[in-house]
Amino acid sequence: MDLNLSVFQEPRGVMRILQLMFAISAFATTVNYTGFIDFMCDVPYKFSFEYPFNLLLNQELNLGAKNNCTPRVKISSDFSSDAKFFVASGVIAMLYCLFIMIVYTKFDNKYRTDNRLPVFDFFMTVFIAVLWVSSSASWANALANMKYISHDDYIQWDNLGICTRCPISVSSFSSLNVSVILGFLNFFLWATDLWFLYKETTWFQVGQISTSGEI
Repeated sequence: MDLNLSVFQEPRGVMRILQLMFAISAFATTVNYTGFIDFMCDVPYKFSFEYPFNLLLNQELNLGAKNNCTPRVKISSDFSSDAKFFVASGVIAMLYCLFIMIVYTKFDNKYRTDNRLPVFDFFMTVFIAVLWVSSSASWANALANMKYISHDDYIQWDNLGICTRCPISVSSFSSLNVSVILGFLNFFLWATDLWFLYKETTWFQVGQISTSGEI
């Protein structure tokens, strides 16, 4: 079986390359992120969090030896389900891109002659497009809540007494913002690809024949 690389000069081949690149970028920016909340007390304490973003903190902090202030700071929020859903969508998209690109290059003749393969490709693309839009929406909501719970006004302090809570510094969420944008961009790429794949199916070809016959 000869490799047919000319498919990557066609829209369906080009779209698969773009989808593969953007899928990897989307989940990579999520799993490689490490954030922190820095409590700038007399004895500094840094709370770090990363994928899958199950933020659990129950720590006693020293606000100052002269005041004998040792309150306990608490955070209890779990965003792991949304983060895993988003990353799983990216991994599924990546694996399907690799699989279908092998089909395109090694079995192109069968793809063009077997009506079932284009239909399967079309419906799988619909499925993954739905995965992207739903997981991106869920992850965008989780990220908004993550920013909220890491704000100084939300963090719970126990046993603070007359002491003043120490200032905090929170890491930037810019790379996670990018991951959300990439998620919706992936949905756009997969939804747009449906038109090119539809033209490969018998539905489009029968419609073209019917239109030609009427003329």
